[in-house]
Amino acid sequence: MRSALTAIAALVVLAACGTTEAPVPEQAASGSAAPPSAAPVTVTDSRGKQITLDRPATRVVSLEWGETEMLAGLGVMPVGAADVKGYATWVTAAKLDPSVKDVGTRQEPSVDSISALQPDLVVMEAERDSALVAQLEKFVPVLVAEGSDAADNLKRMRDDLNMIAAAVGKTDAAAKQLTDFDAAMAAAKQKIADAGAAGRPFVMADGWKQGSTISIRLFGKGSQLSEIAGQLGLENAWTGEVDPQWGLGNTDVEGLTALKDPDIRFFYNASDGDDVFAEGLAGNAIWKSLPFVEKQQVTKLPDGIWMFGGPLSSLQYADALVKAYTG
Repeated sequence: MRSALTAIAALVVLAACGTTEAPVPEQAASGSAAPPSAAPVTVTDSRGKQITLDRPATRVVSLEWGETEMLAGLGVMPVGAADVKGYATWVTAAKLDPSVKDVGTRQEPSVDSISALQPDLVVMEAERDSALVAQLEKFVPVLVAEGSDAADNLKRMRDDLNMIAAAVGKTDAAAKQLTDFDAAMAAAKQKIADAGAAGRPFVMADGWKQGSTISIRLFGKGSQLSEIAGQLGLENAWTGEVDPQWGLGNTDVEGLTALKDPDIRFFYNASDGDDVFAEGLAGNAIWKSLPFVEKQQVTKLPDGIWMFGGPLSSLQYADALVKAYTG
């Protein structure tokens, strides 16, 4: 996501895991009825296209980390996924089995690698090149998830999870995961309130360095992380321009001087070890003068909390916020 979302930024501006279920046997030659789990399923994806499968998919290839997490968290281990090594760095909410094959990068997955796995379903996100969809649909059904929608990202997350769950026969697991998510979020909100932190301003960001230039990406209102924090009773202090799909904005260290409220707590993610805030800006006078830096209200998230994931990653983020405000 970093390379793809870096491009977005430049214009405006990362639990439980199960194993793949055994394939359902073909209907007996005697004509006996197939078991209910083998019944055909029809799912409408984010394109409005109906995807009909003879039975719930078990050999699934996922081309984006958020959907890979959802699959693994539902108990359906993908047979293949894009950038498995990167997933292990950025996503810890639902770990992948060693058996999962890497099918290339998320930006340019290998059609040949996907085909070699003989999947019965490929799951990808709407932002990917439509030409790839056409290539894949020559030999396998493709389910296209929305991935992000700054108009209502938590509803979108739930819709994507339920859609994927229907395609793989895991609607009960999805329902439980969302029920657990709602209960955990309510408990986290109460902890924030009990700590007297309800209404407190926060900022969430990540960043990268190119040459001597440090770019900072802000998770503005409408981003998934902002929506999670908002449900906990916190208030996003970043009001700059963001894009309509991801809710992301771009600035530099000078742009952060707009954040003047002394109560702001600054959160950031640097799971890949490239920490531009602790290292790249360590001697920067502007950075050091910011109120949240002076008051030591800068919190690095634990490594491996994916910022564009499903309910499991979202709860990891919510837990990190609670710890910051109640610790």
